[in-house]
Amino acid sequence: MKNSDSVWGLESRTTGRKVFIAFNYALISLLTIVSLVPLWNIFSMSFSSSEFVAAGEVFLWPKGLTWESYHYILVNPDFYKSLWISVERTALGIVMTMMCTILAAYPLSRSRIEFRARPFFIWYFLITMLFGGGLIPWFMVVKWTGMYDNLGALIIVPAVQVFNILILMNFIRNLPRELEESAYLDGAGHLRTLISVLLPLCKPALATLVLFTFVYHWNSWFDGFLFMSRKEHYPLQTYLYTVLTVPDTSHLTPDMLKQFANLNSRSIKAAEIFVSTLPILLLYPFLQKYFTKGIVLGSVKG
Repeated sequence: MKNSDSVWGLESRTTGRKVFIAFNYALISLLTIVSLVPLWNIFSMSFSSSEFVAAGEVFLWPKGLTWESYHYILVNPDFYKSLWISVERTALGIVMTMMCTILAAYPLSRSRIEFRARPFFIWYFLITMLFGGGLIPWFMVVKWTGMYDNLGALIIVPAVQVFNILILMNFIRNLPRELEESAYLDGAGHLRTLISVLLPLCKPALATLVLFTFVYHWNSWFDGFLFMSRKEHYPLQTYLYTVLTVPDTSHLTPDMLKQFANLNSRSIKAAEIFVSTLPILLLYPFLQKYFTKGIVLGSVKG
């Protein structure tokens, strides 16, 4: 059985190496605490009474435990409409974005001999990363193509993410070419090789890109605010933004209005942040094991 030094990777190390590894563990632990404390503070604030929040007395533990802020957010039927729109947008957006990413990354991963137009398309995509047309042309294109005030503006417009394409392209380029050659010898074409050989090996990169896309669609609020003219079409983040900036009290009963008058905007904001962050917190642990492998872009090992 390995001793405790083996568990921490300190076996057969020099003194300097042991100090360096111990310092790394201490630094990572400190960064973890620094990252978690603000989130925990938001969680505590969301469950605290308004008078304690207004006085700035809430730090790590709730004071005057209450869930009035969550009740104010969840009692509105518009919340559930916007939640469903965000779920629908995220699910369809992931499918659309991943299809575009895979279909663009595979030909760009070919050599110039196999795909002569590769340099042109590489520069075409890179230019779109560096230069944009601006907000007004962006809005005009969406409106003239008939996507204004419908879900297509939230799914189709951001479907092509050049950064994601570059990550998957480099991952595919680093896979052993012998696997593709053996598939070609067995009579497989490009589509069969991509689906049956390459994509199963790209699971780390694909999981990473799914996480990136999920976070983008779930957290995005500005495009919903820009392209949706009616609040019943707002995704969750846009709806929560409007609740904080211009609270809608038309759905509240007299008792709830009295309750709302006693709420603190900071506690409402904390509850909104935690509600909108919760799905990401639940999803990340399942994709974390792929995240490190995918972002490193892979390597060929003998």
